Amino acid sequence: MRNYMEEYQRWLDSPALSEEEWGELNAIREDEKEIRERFFAPLEFGTAGLRGTMKTGLHNMNIHIIRHATQAFADVICAEGEAAMKKGIVIAHDCRLNGRQFAEEAAAVMAANGIYVRIFDELRPTPELSFAVRYYGATAGLNVTASHNPKEYNGYKVYWSDGAQLPPQHADHIAQRMAETDLFTCYKTCDYKEAVKNGAIAVIGEETDEAFLGEVMKQAINPGAVAAVADEFRIVYTPFHGCGYKLVPEALKRLGMKHVFPVPEQMVIDGNFPTVVSPNPENPEGFYLAVALAKKVDSDLIIGTDPDSDRVGTMVRNADGEYVTITGNQMGVLLLDYIIQARKTAGSMPPSPGTMCSLVSTPMARTVAEKNGVHFEDTFTGFKFMAERVATWEAANSYQYIFAFEESYGYMVGDYVRDKDAVTISMLIAEMAAWYHAKGMTLLDALNALYEKYGWYMEKTLNLVMPGVDGLEKMRALMKDLRENPPQNIGGEEVIRLRDYLDGTINVMGLGKVDKTPYFGSNVLFFELADGSIFIVRPSGTEPKIKVYILVRGENREACDGKIERCVQFAEKLGK
Repeated sequence: MRNYMEEYQRWLDSPALSEEEWGELNAIREDEKEIRERFFAPLEFGTAGLRGTMKTGLHNMNIHIIRHATQAFADVICAEGEAAMKKGIVIAHDCRLNGRQFAEEAAAVMAANGIYVRIFDELRPTPELSFAVRYYGATAGLNVTASHNPKEYNGYKVYWSDGAQLPPQHADHIAQRMAETDLFTCYKTCDYKEAVKNGAIAVIGEETDEAFLGEVMKQAINPGAVAAVADEFRIVYTPFHGCGYKLVPEALKRLGMKHVFPVPEQMVIDGNFPTVVSPNPENPEGFYLAVALAKKVDSDLIIGTDPDSDRVGTMVRNADGEYVTITGNQMGVLLLDYIIQARKTAGSMPPSPGTMCSLVSTPMARTVAEKNGVHFEDTFTGFKFMAERVATWEAANSYQYIFAFEESYGYMVGDYVRDKDAVTISMLIAEMAAWYHAKGMTLLDALNALYEKYGWYMEKTLNLVMPGVDGLEKMRALMKDLRENPPQNIGGEEVIRLRDYLDGTINVMGLGKVDKTPYFGSNVLFFELADGSIFIVRPSGTEPKIKVYILVRGENREACDGKIERCVQFAEKLGK
């Protein structure tokens, strides 16, 4: 590997650069730190694909990286044989800057390699891309998206024939091909418009939307609950300038919701996200326009979906008339309990139901499932792991999954997608809220009732941001230190057990390694405390930060709050 200055000069000297790109790089000639940031290493290709800031450089998202990755992806598809090439690939993109350009460039590379391409006519939700791969029987899928990241980012998310994100072995092959080939000269391409004309690339659109929405609406369990309150129940919706702008309101309408109020300023498709600092539904401050509209129209519920419409956030009115957030964990247990009870009532519960969530999500999910006779398992963070678990259950004919979720506002139901799906879940949240509304309850009331029924659980996630090259080194050092010198006490509670999911070892403090985790291979440290609380540390796979998950259980809300506060104080010291 060349050093970053050599790589920088290679790019400057390359005839592949446009005049604008050359000017961009030449302008940083005296800024060694910026050169290092852009050229110290390639973007790492993992099972989630690529994600980075949109700049000219080796460690960034740009047209050269798109071509390089797509050629490597094409090599993997071609290696599967002619039948796989004919089944082809489905390509989509979200609202981000350069999204359409990147998608069409990827389509041209795939077509030039003899792979049949279906590409959406404009932006589409990520779950519809997952659906389309399964619906058309395609070999693979590609979505140009950076999900909920800030506007400077774009990404390259890859899928296989099951509609789930790429299996590790295929991701490894793509990464290997990228390492073996020259990004400026390795790829084949063709004229996009000519490929559309000659049928090598097919443009798909509303017909796929209708097929997808047909499956979405099958997930409604009790539409009668909506009909009972439709004349009075009100919903405010925001897509945060992204892909949910069309299908989410349509799904709510088909469900029977008569009063849906989209936020006008955020229904405008714009990859600059002009009305928010960050288009992430996990951040309550992004809902300020939705809250203002909700107060104006006296709304019962606010729903917000992220730019690629795979995550969904909600706010509801409290007793003081203010709108407050339902967290990802809270919505997960609300939906799980509702789906179980509603399907039992409707007689649609499968014989051996199963559910799952990521291991960093609330342990309350296990309690809800097991107290209702539903099998429960946890997985690594990421719906590709949940999709693998669903496939394992299907192959073994053991459990029929009814719901899956992770704390970061992602949820999955149904057999037609293998990724988180904000379109379907927005519809289910509305149905659930309507059902509780008919009983005189908000979702906050419902949540409190679940705590009384199943026990008090609370969670908090902290992001220890560590940007740049120095940040990556700091992240590695922190994880190394926690492994070699694990804390004996966290937040005033003794650490009794440490699960290291990188090598699968379980260490009991004072005894050493005593057991193995059921799965391993991810950089996650899972500390179990004497009072039953859990403290988890893992580097983000898509952003320059360490994520800390605090999961506690207590006798009441006050006891949980105290435990959370003490653990937060401990966590914040880790980032200094």
